[in-house]
Amino acid sequence: MVDAHHHLWDPGRRTYDWLAGLDRIQRPYTEADLRAVSPAAQTVLVQTVPSVEETVEFLGVAASSPLVAGVVGWVDLTAPDVADRLAELRAAPGGDALVGIRHQAQDEPDPRWLLRPEVVRGIAAVAAAGLTYDVLVKPAQHAATIELADAVPGVRLVLDHAGKPAVATGGYEPWARFLTSLATRPNVFCKLSGLVTEADWATWTVDELRPYAEHVLASFGPDRVLFGSDWPVCELAATYDEVYAAAREFTSALSTSEQAEVFAGTATRAYPLSPVGG
Repeated sequence: MVDAHHHLWDPGRRTYDWLAGLDRIQRPYTEADLRAVSPAAQTVLVQTVPSVEETVEFLGVAASSPLVAGVVGWVDLTAPDVADRLAELRAAPGGDALVGIRHQAQDEPDPRWLLRPEVVRGIAAVAAAGLTYDVLVKPAQHAATIELADAVPGVRLVLDHAGKPAVATGGYEPWARFLTSLATRPNVFCKLSGLVTEADWATWTVDELRPYAEHVLASFGPDRVLFGSDWPVCELAATYDEVYAAAREFTSALSTSEQAEVFAGTATRAYPLSPVGG
């Protein structure tokens, strides 16, 4: 199994503004903690703050861990020398584990931030470096996400957390139409991740999440859907085991080969990663 989306952090060493008020997960989470809870053979470690320093640290983790096979890091996409900055990361210890770049576009005040010319140029540079771009957005940025996919058709894009549907309030549309439309762009993949924290943290059920997960699978197909735990953020609502079990339930009607895509094969192509044992 490949877990295509998890994080590590240490509030004692770095400030994470988005962790404010989230006392349940405001503690260090290490690679050893991940190994203790995850059945994955490989994982993808994803950035948490806009920090090159964090990315370098994550590459160091990947260099010393047989579990962390890839890192989705951060660079300033608007920098005119973004290609050089990517090259520096690739040259750092563990730099061969850099498989993607992400910026937390969901936090940008401008809902069309992804379409700024300098950002599009930066994402094109990410693709030119052989990397994937992770798209982290909320509904306000959904329209821009579709336009971005059209603006950079040769770039591998991975939509994080299925675009964050409003599960807690029963918000299915217009999210479902957005996902259907985005899936027609062949350069886009979608993570089956993050749904438990979009639901009510205390009362969510597998059946409540099922329509969203099924729409992800129906829209993109198993060969463009990849499982991610979103650990340890998921601990706000569920344990790692509960998230993994829910994903297995959502995919139980798929064939064995289709399940293998969602839980391993798609991730190795979307980033790409070296196959386990390869």
